[in-house]
Amino acid sequence: MGEPRLSLSCSFPRQLLSADTEAAARSLIGARLARGRGAEAAIGRIVEVEAYAGLDDLASHARFGRTGRNAVMFGPPGVAYVYLVYGMHHCLNVVTEPEGRAAALLIRAVEPVQGEDRMRAARLRWTRVRASRYAGTSDEAASLRIEGLPPNRLASGPGLVCAAFSIGRHDDGSDLCEPASDLRLEIAAEDEPLPVATGPRVGIDYAPEPWLSCPWRFFVPGNASLSVVVPPARRRVAS
Repeated sequence: MGEPRLSLSCSFPRQLLSADTEAAARSLIGARLARGRGAEAAIGRIVEVEAYAGLDDLASHARFGRTGRNAVMFGPPGVAYVYLVYGMHHCLNVVTEPEGRAAALLIRAVEPVQGEDRMRAARLRWTRVRASRYAGTSDEAASLRIEGLPPNRLASGPGLVCAAFSIGRHDDGSDLCEPASDLRLEIAAEDEPLPVATGPRVGIDYAPEPWLSCPWRFFVPGNASLSVVVPPARRRVAS
């Protein structure tokens, strides 16, 4: 990945996230997720998201109404909604639409731009914590696997995004559009727009139709950091 190259970046416009969630998803593809400052920052481009929109979406956490867990989803756009799944994986969501709507975008994959060493070290820490908690998990084998990962696989899944960027429940409710935030969304002047394709969301077999087949997964086709590879026949170009 070479030496860190500092870019001219600005905070992600909140108004793009206050639009309907599908439009917000297209806007978020290619934006940067950043943690930290300067040459020591971990930065990557978002290449895959999933949309969850409103109380009617039976794949969404909001389908049961407002709870202590999902309350942030009902807040203003641009805020981080972070939750834990399977007792081990944190997932980062960006709240969308006007306050009270309960909509968000799950960040499924990020392509590293800067801070590969920081991301790898964070993945190693997370892996070692898991190894210490679960019997039969080899710390040494897991560490060797992480050390051998190519950069584009460091944040190639929603749980891995959080591991690589050291995201946890302490980030729940953080304002991702605030320039002073340690964890934030940015747009860089040198970044070219990325193509966007759509397909069904992943891992929502509990949801009935039409929610199961809604093309609310937005991704950069062919990108090496995607969490799931979708055959071309199942893709639909969104923009």
